[in-house]
Amino acid sequence: MAAGGSRAVVGWRNSRGWCRAPRGLHDSLAMNAARSGYRVFSANSTAACTELAKRITERLGAELGKSVVYQETNGETRVEIKESVRGQDIFIIQTIPSKQSKMRKRGSIVCKLLASMLAKAGLTHIITMDLHQKEIQGFFSFPVDNLRASPFLLQYIQEEIPDYRNAVIVAKSPDAAKRAQSYAERLRLGLAVIHGEAQCTEQDMDDGRHSPPMVKNATVHPGLELPLMMAKEKPPITVVGDVGGRIAIIVDDIIDDVESFVAAAEILKERGAYKIFVMATHGLLSADAPHLIEESSIDEVVVTNTVPHEVQKLQCPKIKTVDISLILSEAIRRIHNGESMAYLFRNITVDD
Repeated sequence: MAAGGSRAVVGWRNSRGWCRAPRGLHDSLAMNAARSGYRVFSANSTAACTELAKRITERLGAELGKSVVYQETNGETRVEIKESVRGQDIFIIQTIPSKQSKMRKRGSIVCKLLASMLAKAGLTHIITMDLHQKEIQGFFSFPVDNLRASPFLLQYIQEEIPDYRNAVIVAKSPDAAKRAQSYAERLRLGLAVIHGEAQCTEQDMDDGRHSPPMVKNATVHPGLELPLMMAKEKPPITVVGDVGGRIAIIVDDIIDDVESFVAAAEILKERGAYKIFVMATHGLLSADAPHLIEESSIDEVVVTNTVPHEVQKLQCPKIKTVDISLILSEAIRRIHNGESMAYLFRNITVDD
């Protein structure tokens, strides 16, 4: 992700068709970058964020802005800009692995607080990639463009998975069915849905519907008794759809704690899938995720470079990365030149 000052961007783009760069796009980027009027900075000094920022500026034919970001001994973050930016559009590249868009009990919604702080800081435009919940766009008081990684991942499936025509797209839970259906329809493949996952999903967590907290033995006015709600009970894990003798491709937006993906891979293996891929936009891969993937039935995990995961790749050779710096480069160019962003949403569906 990215954020900014005079103008700013957090995001990426798709090129035409299945995400192939249009002929002459790189030349176009370089020519437009030659114009003065904007600078690109990395929001922090971590290797992964800096690497993404460098890829973007290389595609633009520009140099990465000179800045220093560090933490002082008291914990405060200090940012020093080492060059003049007066009168220019500023684009700051930042990776933010956050999906806190729901109300937890009676607490605040973190994404709303973040949106308010960014607006106060002077942000005027934000571009994201694959928001965990699309309604997050409504938290911001300025334009938000939520771009998609699906063209990149679809292209990877077509070019890097042998015999992908014998594959079936899998949703590891009913919540991911719309995304999986979108992939299946564009690739002309079958669809399978796993139902009855073992652990609690986000929808089972407190989201404010018990606010204020429920009171035991509360006095209810006669005639206002509500019907008792039956407690949810998850059925045993089952697969809706045929995966026997097929390649199973699980698609999702985020892969963080991988236990649910590992469990899904096991049941797919039991049902006859002979190869299992996981495709996700944001590869957080926290805790012992690399070890669990390495020891699982999953053959390959494919994620984009929206968030850093180089350390995890060193721990697990099954993790592969798709570079999406081109999409952010084109978004920057279009915003700076006042061009339409509609082109970046060609062949993109709401369900991606």
